[in-house]
Amino acid sequence: MSATIDSTVERILGGDIRSLARAITAVENAGDERGELLKRLFPLSGKATLVGVTGAPGAGKSTLVDRLAAAWRQRGESVGIIAVDPTSPFSGGAILGDRIRMQGHTGDSGIFIRSMATRGSLGGLARATSDVASVLDAAGRNIVLIETVGVGQDEVDIARLADVTLVLLVPGMGDDVQTIKAGIMEIADIFVINKADHPGADRLNQEIRAMLSISPRADNWTPPIVHTVASQGAGSDELLAAIDQYMEFQQAGGLAERRRVKHWRDRLLAVLRERLLERVVTDFLGNGILDEYATRVAARQTDPYSVVEEIIGKIDLRPEEDPSRRFRRLRRLKSVQSAESAAWSVGLNYAIDHVGIAVRSLEASLPLYRDHLRMEMAGIEEVAGEKVRVAMLATGESRIELLEATAEDSPIARFIARRGEGLHHLALRVDNLTATVEKLKAAGVRLVNSEPQIGAGGRFYVFVHPQSAGGVLLELVEESPKGV
Repeated sequence: MSATIDSTVERILGGDIRSLARAITAVENAGDERGELLKRLFPLSGKATLVGVTGAPGAGKSTLVDRLAAAWRQRGESVGIIAVDPTSPFSGGAILGDRIRMQGHTGDSGIFIRSMATRGSLGGLARATSDVASVLDAAGRNIVLIETVGVGQDEVDIARLADVTLVLLVPGMGDDVQTIKAGIMEIADIFVINKADHPGADRLNQEIRAMLSISPRADNWTPPIVHTVASQGAGSDELLAAIDQYMEFQQAGGLAERRRVKHWRDRLLAVLRERLLERVVTDFLGNGILDEYATRVAARQTDPYSVVEEIIGKIDLRPEEDPSRRFRRLRRLKSVQSAESAAWSVGLNYAIDHVGIAVRSLEASLPLYRDHLRMEMAGIEEVAGEKVRVAMLATGESRIELLEATAEDSPIARFIARRGEGLHHLALRVDNLTATVEKLKAAGVRLVNSEPQIGAGGRFYVFVHPQSAGGVLLELVEESPKGV
């Protein structure tokens, strides 16, 4: 993994566009290499100017971004564009409307355009926007333009991320009250009246000035109002001059550093919130526990606040420990939970968890399942102990796992050498792996590993030898809290 990350970072710094695109995909999809990649690239970032562009749908954001990118290119700057688009209800990806308007930059290696789906995030940005901006920054892009999705008055997240925020308005899109609404109007560092050749531009200018006169900013900056006709390229030079002026204002007053500190404070809280929620859901709410809690709350047997306090009380933030100790502690925890929850008292129940398929290359095999069959990919993870990369694809209540060897002595490599690509194992999910293993041992069943080990997703597993399973390698897995 480390050598692969080193190679990727080296190619990105060398200007390789494909490596940059793959790195951004890994960041968006929260793949196994995401964390290490961001750790390596982050120290190289911090040099780019992040320019946010927001406004209502139809304001001309994409066209203006296109013109600004061209203007910066004339100055000799390299530009990265993050166009946040609505999420497709069918594929879950971005509807690439913004790229359609930016086709004129095709072939210019100095401009990199990436569309991102919101994937349910509010505030006009995608969840990974900040991380993708850092990747583009580290890749040497001097300017990173971030265009929000265009949903209206609640698009304020961009102000927390961008060094300068442009708010686009157009004449005739609303009455006077629209210009004094809280939210998007308060985050503007520069107002842009686009389509300024339309009737009503002067009136809109007056309304903005009236609003600014009654709501001065705490930093004593008065946002300028720039008129543009983006479709004709008019006003681009004036807008760039206004951006330069604001950046100089921030530097002179020390505002830029304070703004960056505030951004990373907010970003740290967001990442912490995301990771803690992910850990709570994975570690303490699996195996139907959340549904049981919800059933009890719906029946008024308890209240949601007591449930949350109970869950928080079980959170253990101790560092990782030896897997065998961790497994024994998990069993003790579950023994305690069985007295509190019927979910742990069901005994030995089985369900098909996943089917493992050995493949020579994940990249070559994934398109069928992910793109053509539209299976949702949970991510790609490397299991060092098994010397394998695993791509997990959801199929209803179960999943398919594609397994790619990372070393010649990997079990998957040996399997492919003997039999070629194909079905490698069938996995059953059990409620109580310890009890299942003891029962099988007592019956004389041959096990590949007699003690539970930790595999993909942080789950405990034991393999039953094919000689005892009718010629099929059988895996028994149990959901297991990662931090327990």
